[in-house]
Amino acid sequence: MNAEQTWGLDIAELQRAWSSYGHDFLLHDPGGPAESLVRRGELLAAVDVFEPVLARCRRWVDEVRHDAAAGVSRVLLRPAERDRCVEMAQESGGAAHHVHLGSPVMFGTPVMFGTPVMFGTGAEPGDAAPPSPPAPGTWSPRVVVDVLDTGCDPHPWFRDEAWFEPVPEVLDADDDSGQDRQAGHGTFVSGVVRRHAPGAVVRAHRVLSSLGFTDDLRVVAGLRRARELAARRGERIGALVLTSGCRTADDRCPPVLRAELARWAGTVVVAAAGNHGGSRPFWPAALDSVVAVAATGPDGAVAGFSGAGDWVDAAAPGVDVVSSYVRMSGPDGRVYGYARWSGTSFAAPRVAAAAVTALHEGRGPAEARAIACRDYPFGR
Repeated sequence: MNAEQTWGLDIAELQRAWSSYGHDFLLHDPGGPAESLVRRGELLAAVDVFEPVLARCRRWVDEVRHDAAAGVSRVLLRPAERDRCVEMAQESGGAAHHVHLGSPVMFGTPVMFGTPVMFGTGAEPGDAAPPSPPAPGTWSPRVVVDVLDTGCDPHPWFRDEAWFEPVPEVLDADDDSGQDRQAGHGTFVSGVVRRHAPGAVVRAHRVLSSLGFTDDLRVVAGLRRARELAARRGERIGALVLTSGCRTADDRCPPVLRAELARWAGTVVVAAAGNHGGSRPFWPAALDSVVAVAATGPDGAVAGFSGAGDWVDAAAPGVDVVSSYVRMSGPDGRVYGYARWSGTSFAAPRVAAAAVTALHEGRGPAEARAIACRDYPFGR
């Protein structure tokens, strides 16, 4: 398996699948050490480097779109230069616009073809019993966990909580009359937080497509929106869960993502380490300020599909995890039940739950982070 391969389904296959729906992505250095997926023909330039970047590549630029809120400009290249966007970013001092992958396991686990086995409310019986529901009640003072994912449906585990604000899942974005491969993912991840930190408040933010991808700007916009909403509510975000990430050609964190996450001091930021089965950094998990979480199997060993390397900080159960789930029922219906799924996406919220439990017990963010990593150690 090459270092950039998701477990059983490589990046090239994902790129081809997404392109069939009209998403124009470029796979840079296929199969090579710099393999990365980017938005074709796009550069990103922060305010402080925009003028030098534009000066170096002005003759190849078709259009510039400024995002004042994010403090970044999106530079669109002319058609003849679109496939050179990564090289041009490196030459000009800008950055490519990276595509981030969601992190459930696709193949090679008990969950066949990336489809969770669902059972419970309104679903056909499955091969395991539904889990015990989270204990009722909310901690006082509130401890908030923000989950940036595909949303969170009004599943029975959430809908009766006074704090709950649904962010409905998109179940069939490609309109093929079948559930998208990552639909229900955010509801599942939020459920893991609820099971292991039942008194926490869970805030869902949709940044990840139900087809399984997002990008630098959408993640940054989601992070900024989460901060703004928390400030409006007068809430302090105790922990943040990110379940998607990207590779970059130079193995450095995308600058816009690094700059935004620098604003999250005081929050325990937890991110999935990815399902590539290799040690190349997966961003933003590999940032020093972020708790990168690998997945372990039933035997406690790091799962074969899990990202692993000296940048990983913790490891938690990520194989055959059971949590809340929503599935399509006919063209317009929804069924709420439970699912069994595998991936580092489902290990990360377990670690975040440990961190917010420590916050609830009166620990500060740095100590809460240390406790979570101690409770879920990653063996190097």
